[in-house]
Amino acid sequence: MQNIETKSEQKDEDRIMELNFGRVEGLPPEEQEWLKELKYIYDYHRSTNRKKRRYYNGKITLNEVNLGIALPSGLGRLEIGCAWGAKTVDVLAGRSMFDGFVTENGTKSEDMDQIMKRNHLIAEYNKAVKEELKYGCAFAAVSGQEDDARVRFYSPHCATASWNAHEGRIRYGFAFEDARRDESDVTWSPEHVNFYTDTDIWELDRIGGTWYATQNPHDFGEPLMVALIWDATNDKPFGQSRLKEPIRRLIQGYVRTVANATIGLEFATSPQKYLLGVSDEQYDMLIDNKFKQYVGSILYSTNNPETGEKPNFGQLSQGNIEPHVQMLRMLATQYSAATGLAVTDVGVINDANPTSSEAIIAQSQTLILMAEQLNKSNGDALYRIGRMALAIELGTIPDELPEETHELIAHFKNPAMPSVASTTDAALKIATARQGFAQTDIFLEMIGFDQADIRRIRAQEQRAKGDAILTEEFGNADNGEGVGGIHNEDVTD
Repeated sequence: MQNIETKSEQKDEDRIMELNFGRVEGLPPEEQEWLKELKYIYDYHRSTNRKKRRYYNGKITLNEVNLGIALPSGLGRLEIGCAWGAKTVDVLAGRSMFDGFVTENGTKSEDMDQIMKRNHLIAEYNKAVKEELKYGCAFAAVSGQEDDARVRFYSPHCATASWNAHEGRIRYGFAFEDARRDESDVTWSPEHVNFYTDTDIWELDRIGGTWYATQNPHDFGEPLMVALIWDATNDKPFGQSRLKEPIRRLIQGYVRTVANATIGLEFATSPQKYLLGVSDEQYDMLIDNKFKQYVGSILYSTNNPETGEKPNFGQLSQGNIEPHVQMLRMLATQYSAATGLAVTDVGVINDANPTSSEAIIAQSQTLILMAEQLNKSNGDALYRIGRMALAIELGTIPDELPEETHELIAHFKNPAMPSVASTTDAALKIATARQGFAQTDIFLEMIGFDQADIRRIRAQEQRAKGDAILTEEFGNADNGEGVGGIHNEDVTD
């Protein structure tokens, strides 16, 4: 069955984010054609992206799922809450824990740390990875000036790009630079757009009904725009959403089943009763007081004076909700297999659920492998973003970065999220086999300390070491030795 949208929803969709560049004053003809292509790409994917956002938010009406058999058409606009779409994205995104950059020799770059703090890069990445999984890709753009590099992330709702298959990167793209709008404003359209090419960042500003371009050249040799891509293929270089069509069909099945169960429960709550052989006056009285007759504990009636028939009271058998529950279990099992989620993530509790930590990890193995794939792909994108931002920060280009900062590595925490007890045991075994490992930051991380704790530990260790040195030297002085190894007898007036 095809998805159905109401006329008002379609009208709102046509008005959302109206984007009509026309001719941009000051933009060269070739760039005009590129911008026209990007506008086509953006419009082509806009309605699909909006649908994915609705499924993520759980806003699904019965019009989209009704088979026309059991559900009344009058309930078409009824919405059944479903968090499966959000779970599909959020559970995997939660296992992609970006922890910052390190250089090739394992140390941290102070300049990169400043960029991360200024741009709240870890928090922004956590938001961007959800957009990436929701739509298939997200975008990051780098800008700024020396000592003030800026990194911003965008969802496909406010950015798009064309792919360069030969270089394996973005050919050109644009992103809206307007302040975040209110979702209820369906007439909103951007007024400030950044257009990224191999040689320039074009600032496009709309004044009245005319767009004007301001050129900002650069020497990076590629657009200062990078895509974070999930599940890319040769046919889909910008990736595929976690909420693709088969997944949305299973969500529709969930909504349809819950709707049927809800309606069935309403009938079970107020079961259908019948009373045969009543007079016309008794019938009228019953019709006028339906609710009172339903909740009353005693029902009174006399024989029908016209026929002498004794009224016969009865109740139809209630419907059974168990078939709906079984259908939900089947859908949840299929959904778990299709998305890699554990069955507990989709709300199914049964005897087959794992009880030990090893069994839980084994059931999550598919999701862990997906998270490792996600981290590997995003690590490459973050490497490129980090090099661009660092080059802007230092006033150079990526190919001329200092040797000690030339190779950046994006570090992610273990997506398996093992318990502290298991990682501590592994750390102690490694420290036994590898001399000096216990003195590293990695050892402290494995036994459960975060970076803030590690820095405090290192600082207090240094302070304790300094106190010990001073105590030792003053003790030597009390024993007749001068501080710093100079004997008292060598000191003369």
